[in-house]
Amino acid sequence: MQSTGNAAEYWKANVRLLLFCLIIWFIVSYGFGILLVDVMNTISLGGYPLGFWFAQQGSIYTFVALIFFYASRMNKLDRQFDVHED
Repeated sequence: MQSTGNAAEYWKANVRLLLFCLIIWFIVSYGFGILLVDVMNTISLGGYPLGFWFAQQGSIYTFVALIFFYASRMNKLDRQFDVHED
C-alpha cells in the first residue's frame, strides 16, 4: 500500500464488506428468527417449524458461513491492495 488514498480505499472496502456481513447476519438471526417467526413457522424443515430452526440453528450456520466468506473476501481484498502476507 503506497499512498494514503489507497489506505482510505482499502479501509472503505473493508468496512463495506463488514457491513454487508452484519446486515446478512441481522436479517437471518433477528428477522427470520424473531420478527418473521410466525410466517416462517408455516414451513417445516426436518419436522421442525422453519422459524424455530432459524432461531436455534440457522443463525449459527449463517454466522459460521459468513466467517469463511469474510476471510475469503478479505484475502482477495488484501491481494488487490497489495497488503497480503506471503
